[in-house]
Amino acid sequence: MLAALAAFAAQAAVIYKWTDADGVVHFSDQPVPGAEKISTGATNTASSGSPEGSVGAPADGQQKTGALDYSQFSITSPTPEQTFFGDETISANLTLDPLLKAGQSVTWRLSGTEIADQGPTATAITLPHLDRGTYTIAATVTDRATGQSRSTDSITFYVRQPSELSPQHQKP
Repeated sequence: MLAALAAFAAQAAVIYKWTDADGVVHFSDQPVPGAEKISTGATNTASSGSPEGSVGAPADGQQKTGALDYSQFSITSPTPEQTFFGDETISANLTLDPLLKAGQSVTWRLSGTEIADQGPTATAITLPHLDRGTYTIAATVTDRATGQSRSTDSITFYVRQPSELSPQHQKP
């Protein structure tokens, strides 16, 4: 068993690199259609670190490397499946540890569409009035020097509007 582990650890790491339709460069250890295969020459090593899927793990199969290596990397507000009513203010917060470094930027997406009126380093935003519906929000941190990016998992939340027929709107 140790011999098999040693043989596995001696192999060069293979990474796949691709650019999405928005021009964001992604890296993954899983092949993606149209991705460029990169052999790093680095060795894989066994680790007793945190299990896959833990907080800070790469989202969407993206490579966790160097400048984008965070111990905490997630959207903490809104919470998954949270419901907002009426004209409640909806705040979105990206938790990063360590904080953004010079040359890194954040892009927010609401239901797949970039939120354009936010600053490039905004880790907390307030969403505009949203109509009734189901929404997803995600954030991507991009290192402009290397072109590497890392995205959070999408968080789904709901906006409900009170009905004019509900009891609180009826006159006595």
